[in-house]
Formats: sequence, C-alpha cells, structure tokens
Amino acid sequence: MNIRGKKIILRAIEEEDLALLHCWANNPETQDIMGGIHFPSSMEFHKSWFKSLANDQLNQRLAIDTPDIGLIGISSIINIDWRNNRAWHGVMLGDADIRGKGYGIDAVMATMRYAFDELHFERLDGSMIEYNTASHTFYCDKLGWKEEGRRRNWYFRKGRYWDQVLVGITRADYQELLERNRYWD
Repeated sequence: MNIRGKKIILRAIEEEDLALLHCWANNPETQDIMGGIHFPSSMEFHKSWFKSLANDQLNQRLAIDTPDIGLIGISSIINIDWRNNRAWHGVMLGDADIRGKGYGIDAVMATMRYAFDELHFERLDGSMIEYNTASHTFYCDKLGWKEEGRRRNWYFRKGRYWDQVLVGITRADYQELLERNRYWD
C-alpha cells in the first residue's frame, strides 16, 4: 500500500533505489545535517541494510517518490513502540536542489497522516543538531511540532560539540495543525 501526499508518494524502498541511496549516504553535505554516526558506506552495506528492511516491524523506511522526478528521499518511522503507540520520525531529501519546493512538507504531512490516522500513534518524536535551524523551522514553525528539550553536547561535528534538539508532535498537535492549515482539504 502506497501512501499518497499531494505532491509525493511514500512507497516501499526497492532494490533499484539503492544506487541513489548509496550516493546520498556518502554525500558530506547531506550527512552533515543528519544525526547519527556516519562513515563512508559501501554498496554491499546498502544491500545488507535493504535486506534487513523486509521483515522489520519496528522500523519502516519509506521512499519519497514524485511522479515527475522519481526517488527524492526517505521518510522514516523507526523505533516503533506498539504498546505506547509512538515512534521516531525523520525525513531526508537527497539532493539540495529539491529542498524548499514543498516536497518535504508534503512527505512529513503524509507520514503524520499515516502515523496518526492509520497506525493509531499517539505521538512522533524527532531530533536535530542545533545548527540545523532549517530543520527546526521546518518542523516547529511549519509542521506543528514542539521543541521538548535539549541534550547538551550530544553531537560532535565541525570540531566541536553541539546540542541535540528534541522535538515531538502528539495526535492533538496534529489535529490542531490540520484545523489551522486545512492541508488535506
């Protein structure tokens, strides 16, 4: 089952997507704004990662696809806690020139609609490096997420430590956002 946004479709990642995902995973500019530890990764690593996706009920990685461009990124719903109806979410748009055109907002709106209306989640969590102000603005100013805290000196990048900014959105926050922006009307 694909998940439709207004501009994008969230679909399963297919083996033919691996070449582009491998390219983005090794792009320093893209990885510099992402959390987590990043090493140069081989195609063999990506093939192994892809095989692990097939039966993983706790981590869902969705390809962000557009009819005119094709694969443009990944929207993730991971660390799913089925008992407490929550998960961690992150989105990555691969090429810098695709950003700022509404694809990311549509991908996160489609992900939230799926998480809250289909999976019956109560909340989604996320985080960002403190210098990634574009991501903070994207989630907190445009998509109804709230900053919920900081972990000081969490990431080491560019020769120093940076805070991890913790953000989240509840089902009620999402409903308030929909009342304000009428996104799906």
